[in-house]
Amino acid sequence: MFTGLVEAMGRLAELRNEPPGKRFAIDAGIVAEGVKVGDSVAINGCCLTVVAANGTMLEFEAGEETLSRTNLGKLSADSGVNLERSLAIGDRLGGHYVTGHIDGQGILRDRRDDPPWATLTFEVPKRLTSQIASKGSIAVDGVSLTIVDADADSFSVALIPHTLDMTTLGKLTKGDQVNLETDVLAKYVQRSLEMLGDGDHPTAPTHTDPNS
Repeated sequence: MFTGLVEAMGRLAELRNEPPGKRFAIDAGIVAEGVKVGDSVAINGCCLTVVAANGTMLEFEAGEETLSRTNLGKLSADSGVNLERSLAIGDRLGGHYVTGHIDGQGILRDRRDDPPWATLTFEVPKRLTSQIASKGSIAVDGVSLTIVDADADSFSVALIPHTLDMTTLGKLTKGDQVNLETDVLAKYVQRSLEMLGDGDHPTAPTHTDPNS
């Protein structure tokens, strides 16, 4: 579990093909502190397991499914990535609950810079739009953001200077793809409504009165 508060931007130092997947060596900087093999780290919002650790260098393996469903498959050497270590019990939760399981990819449709701020609008797969609402939460490349507006096929977010400077979102240009994870609560609400729509209505519990 993560919070969507990016700790640092890492750098993809090496990328090796290991069919059917790939192996990533990332210079994680301060994020590597205390991390050991087997730990989970979110890379652009995608939860991966550390398979090797040496100083600030962390290595990860990504399978075919991960590469096809996230933007990790499009990374190249020296690409910047957003990094966050998994949430420890007792940590402050400054963002929102993020699982590290990517729901789909969005595309940057429009960027309006109003220095030092910026407003970004992303196209989103229609199957996700029912889980996206104005003033709700969403993780974009692992960054916890509050949605400004949402419509039938897109949503917008307003980025503060800190987010633009400290995450990869500040370097996005029109047409770039991003990883999206909708709010986990929205998923459960949608699923419950779908089940009710299918006629699977909850029934009241039956109580047996031993005195009757």
